[in-house]
Amino acid sequence: MAATSKKRYWLMKCEPSAYTIDDLERDGTTSWEGVRNYQARNFMRDEMKVGDLVLFYASNAKPSGVTGIARIVREGYPDSYATQKGHRYYDPDSRPDAPTWYMVDVGFVENFHGTIPLETLKQTQGLERMMVTQKGSRLSVQPVRPEEFEIVLKLARSGAVVPASGDTAPVSKPTRPTKAGSAGRATTASSSKKKKATGARRPT
Repeated sequence: MAATSKKRYWLMKCEPSAYTIDDLERDGTTSWEGVRNYQARNFMRDEMKVGDLVLFYASNAKPSGVTGIARIVREGYPDSYATQKGHRYYDPDSRPDAPTWYMVDVGFVENFHGTIPLETLKQTQGLERMMVTQKGSRLSVQPVRPEEFEIVLKLARSGAVVPASGDTAPVSKPTRPTKAGSAGRATTASSSKKKKATGARRPT
C-alpha cells in the first residue's frame, strides 16, 4: 500500500467513545458526520475524493494515536444531522436547501489492533511537519503528505504499535488490508449502535 501522488491522504480524528477502527472493521463503511469546523468542512466538501486514504486517529484516548487505515468511499454531501432539531449537532443556520455542514463516507481498509502513539509520531524522523504533531493542533480532519503516510505505514509494520487494552504481546502484524466497501451508503443505526447513540464524532 505504498503512498502515491495519484491520491490524497488524510488524518481523521475520532474519540473511542464515539467510534473506533474496530467498529469500522465490523461495519465496513460509515458516514463521518458531526464536523463543525469550517476548515475541516472545506477539506471534506471540496478536496476529499473517492479512493483517498485516511489515517484513523483515536483522540482523547490512552494513548491517542493512529489505529488503522480507512478509505474515502463517498465524497462530501450535506450532513443531515445539522438539520435535525434536538440533535446535538443541530445548526439552525444549516438548511436542507442551503447546507452549512458536510460529511463523507469512509470504508475499512486496515486495523492495526493497537495504536501508534502521538508521542511516537512526534519522535519519528520525517514527521516533524506532520500537522498532528504540531503543538496546539486540534483540527479533526487534516491533510497528510504522501511521504508522511508512508512513514506511518512503516511504523505500523515495525513494532511501533502499542497493543490494544487487554492484549499482552506487541502487535507486529496488523490485519491484512482489505478493499473498502462500495461508495454511497452510510452505516445505519442498527449496524452501528454505539456511534448513533452518541450522535457523531467530536467536532473541532
